[in-house]
Amino acid sequence: MTRLFTKNLVKLSLIIQIIISLCLTTTNAQTCKGFTFPNNKLFATCNDLPVLNSYLYWTYNTTTGTADIAFRATGVSPSSNWVAWALNPTGQGMAGAQALVALQGTGTAMRFYTSNVLGPQISTLQQSNLSFQVSGLLATSSSTEIIIFATIKPPTTTVNQVWQVGPVSGGNPAAHPQSGPNIQSTGTIDFLTGQSTSNSDGGSRQRRKNTHGVLNAISWGTLMPLGAIIARYLRVFKSADPAWFYMHIVCQCSAYILGVLWLGFGCKLGSESVGIAYQPHRNIGIALFCLATLQVFALFLRTHKDSKYRIYWNVYHHATGYSVIILSVINIYKGFDILEPLKKWKTTYTAIIIILGVIALLLEAFTWAVVLKRKKNNSDKHDHHANGANGHSNGSNPFGHGV
Repeated sequence: MTRLFTKNLVKLSLIIQIIISLCLTTTNAQTCKGFTFPNNKLFATCNDLPVLNSYLYWTYNTTTGTADIAFRATGVSPSSNWVAWALNPTGQGMAGAQALVALQGTGTAMRFYTSNVLGPQISTLQQSNLSFQVSGLLATSSSTEIIIFATIKPPTTTVNQVWQVGPVSGGNPAAHPQSGPNIQSTGTIDFLTGQSTSNSDGGSRQRRKNTHGVLNAISWGTLMPLGAIIARYLRVFKSADPAWFYMHIVCQCSAYILGVLWLGFGCKLGSESVGIAYQPHRNIGIALFCLATLQVFALFLRTHKDSKYRIYWNVYHHATGYSVIILSVINIYKGFDILEPLKKWKTTYTAIIIILGVIALLLEAFTWAVVLKRKKNNSDKHDHHANGANGHSNGSNPFGHGV
């Protein structure tokens, strides 16, 4: 029975790793090349834009110097979001950009027009002419995406591009968020070579943010509770001793090592985000790391099971461990709110937590049944052999000795 539990816990760990790997693979597999336009229109080149779930398609005519383009934004609601794609001949940001804008107008009809962006923060995108030629402007939508079509004559073959997604208020575009992907949606496009790049280090910075989040989810959010489950339930079975202890140590130490990397990424991101602070997430992270460090010291301060000080060590070890787990789960969800990743990431982690919780509840009931049965058997043996003398009972709470 003990071996079965051990195998199941190992399988659970592997399943969690596979789920995370599948999410990474699925995310990387998303590409503009697999999309078919409703009107079967074809383009010579397409690029996956690094943020805001957006894609750009184009065919460049070297004779006329024009480009047939399609900008596609997914994961948006036409009734509550506006989208825009722009070229900026003079800078890298929104200020000075010349945009193609689309949103849902009266009823279900799409509204689309051109607009000069006068400042970095958009309160409204007023309709205005652009400095370069635009024809055939059109926008279509479905329940979760908006596509802008146009033929443009870019000022140069290599030019800065900007794309954006924001909310609609009173039927007009309202200001988009001033953090996260919305301030990273800039780059350079070369209509001749078909290459597009991300300006500054927005793409790599986003990858560092994603790495920071994944390390948090794996270390504090998954390995820590898994190690607690191993320690609490496998130690009930005598045949699992001392295997459960080493499995517990491996999980917790691995979580701490990954947690150190997580902290490093967090400090680096914080130093790069001057003026931007996520105080609750930051403060919980600091408290989490301090408590986890205290938990590591518990390994060196561990007393013998029969020591009179063991009860104090148990309180310290258990209180610190469970505090780390609770704070880590809270902080992971705060991280989701900051990163705003695809919904499946949050759903996947929620599923992992639910699975771990269900397993813990089932093992709690099962191990208590084993303990009560063992206590009854020990009591029967005592009654049979004690002959009225006071005997020693082995039926104490198996969870009271700690690890």
